Amino acid sequence: MGTKVMIVDDNEFIRESVDILFKFEGIQAVAADGGEECLRHLENGFRGIILMDVMMPGMDGWDTIREIVKRGVYDGNIIVMLTAKGEPDCKMEGIQEYVTDYVTKPFDPMKLIERVNSLALFRKGMKLAQ
Repeated sequence: MGTKVMIVDDNEFIRESVDILFKFEGIQAVAADGGEECLRHLENGFRGIILMDVMMPGMDGWDTIREIVKRGVYDGNIIVMLTAKGEPDCKMEGIQEYVTDYVTKPFDPMKLIERVNSLALFRKGMKLAQ
């Protein structure tokens, strides 16, 4: 089984665009339109790289990460913020250890693929070391 990525974003265009990009590269992608759907995927066993938007209605990205940790479904995942916000805000305080990377929109599609592939190798190395 190859790289698995979850795209968590309330913008359907972003979810579909990134999904198409990853499928073209042979990367398995799952989409979630917000924090609650992300949590359902994780509770159903998703493990991989999570591309998390910050600004979403209801549960934002930071609150979603807090809930991921609280529910005990963080292990086996790598979280990358994929957001239009230029810099993390004060809500990241206390959960920064769970965020591996921060990518701003608009993003270069090929650089996103490179980052995901690098993180997938890192994640594979982590699993082998356990």
